[in-house]
Amino acid sequence: MLTAQKITHSHHPDDHVTLDYDARFLRRKVLATDKGVQVLVDLPQTTSLNAGDALEAADGTLIGIIAAPEPLLEVRGEMLHRIAWHIGNRHTPCQIEDDRLLIQRDHVMADMLGKIGATVAEIVEPFTPEGGAYGHGRTHGHDHSHQHGPAHDHSHDTHHHEH
Repeated sequence: MLTAQKITHSHHPDDHVTLDYDARFLRRKVLATDKGVQVLVDLPQTTSLNAGDALEAADGTLIGIIAAPEPLLEVRGEMLHRIAWHIGNRHTPCQIEDDRLLIQRDHVMADMLGKIGATVAEIVEPFTPEGGAYGHGRTHGHDHSHQHGPAHDHSHDTHHHEH
């Protein structure tokens, strides 16, 4: 089994692992490459891997990271910057493009976005959201939508978040 303890970039990796957004956040885990090779990822700290990164094994083998297609919501609409604010206010990872936003599928978010005038479509694509504002690569917020029922709603005006 290969052991990878370093992250680098490579345009010509020896093999690949295809991982969705959640699986690209790791520290220590055994992964199977696309060619079926077992690799122990053993990083010094939990790290967010991006498409184009590569795990470097002790023997020099490079394992490229590919973002797997996953179920997403494609969000479009007038005033896309306003829509993006509402998504960010809920600490939801978001891939920002010129004419659309992509977020992980969530029926509560889809309903909220529809109510503010967004057009929402279910798609399946690779997901590479914006990284954290403080250089940590990923937002470490919390998710309000998955733990609560559809009738749950609360404001961020009355509680404080420490990040």
